[in-house]
Amino acid sequence: MKKALAQNPNLLRTLIGLSLTLIFMLSYAVYGATVSPSVYIYQTEPTVDQYNASVADQNIERTYDADDNTTTWAWQVIADDSNLTWVNVTATDLAPGAVLRVTNVAKLYSHELLGNTYNLENPLEEEFSCADLCDHLSVHERTTEEGGVIEFHALTSVDPARRSNGSVFAADLAEAEQKSRAAIKYTHSPSILRIEIIEDGNRTTQPSISVETVNEAFGSVAVFSVDAATEFLWALAAVVGCFSMVLIPSLTVYFAARAKEKRDEAKLELAKAEVEAAFSPGDVGNDDDIATK
Repeated sequence: MKKALAQNPNLLRTLIGLSLTLIFMLSYAVYGATVSPSVYIYQTEPTVDQYNASVADQNIERTYDADDNTTTWAWQVIADDSNLTWVNVTATDLAPGAVLRVTNVAKLYSHELLGNTYNLENPLEEEFSCADLCDHLSVHERTTEEGGVIEFHALTSVDPARRSNGSVFAADLAEAEQKSRAAIKYTHSPSILRIEIIEDGNRTTQPSISVETVNEAFGSVAVFSVDAATEFLWALAAVVGCFSMVLIPSLTVYFAARAKEKRDEAKLELAKAEVEAAFSPGDVGNDDDIATK
C-alpha cells in the first residue's frame, strides 16, 4: 500500500472522491424519484357475487341418457359482465368419475393449477404462468376419479392490469386516473355460464353447485412514493459494500505481505545479532593474546 501511495500520491484522494461521487449520484436518484415521480399506483375494488344452485329461483335441470347410462345436472348463471375477472365453481357430493363442464361462449382461461395451493409436487407449479399454460376455451372440463369435490377456477383475461391493482406512467394525477380506468375497463360478453355435471348411472341425488364471480372496479390512484431517508441509507450501504468488496481483499493481501516482511526483518535482525556477537571486539582481543603467547 505504501508503494502504491508512493507511486500515486493521489490514490487515496481518488478513492474518497469516487466514493463521494457515487453517494451523490445515488442521493440524486432517490431525490429525483421522490420529487418528480412519473409512476402511479392504482387500487381496484373487487365485488364478489355468490350463486348457489340450492337457493336459486330455478332448480337444477336433470337429464338421464339411457343410451349412455349417464345423468346430467345442468344449471345456468348470468354473471355481471362489467370488469369480470374471476369465475370460480365448486361442486360437491359428486359420484366417482363425475365430470364438471363449464361453458362460456366468450371463452375463459383455465388450468388445473390455477387458483390452487402449490405444494411443489408438480414440476409446473414452480414457474406456473397462466398466460403460457392456461387453456383459452369455451368449454372446460374437470374430472374426479374418487368423487366428492371438484373446484374450477378461471380468468376472463390474463392481463394482470385488469385485476389486483397495478401501475401506470403518467405526467399528472388526472392522466394517471384516465389510464388506470382504461386498463381496468373490460366487458366480458356474453357472460352466461352453463355448469353441467355428468355422472354415471341413473342418479337421483342432486349434487351441490356454487359459483363465485369477481368484478373489479377502479378504486383510487396515487403517486408512487419512496422513503428518501431509507433509500439513502440503502444506497449508502450499497456503496460501502461495493468498496468493501474491492478494498478488503487488497488490504488483506497488503497486511499479509507486511506481516511476512516483518517476520523476515525479525529473522534478519536476529541473524545479524548472532553474527555481531560471534565477531565482537572482546573475542578478537582474546584471540590476539593467544597468538602472542
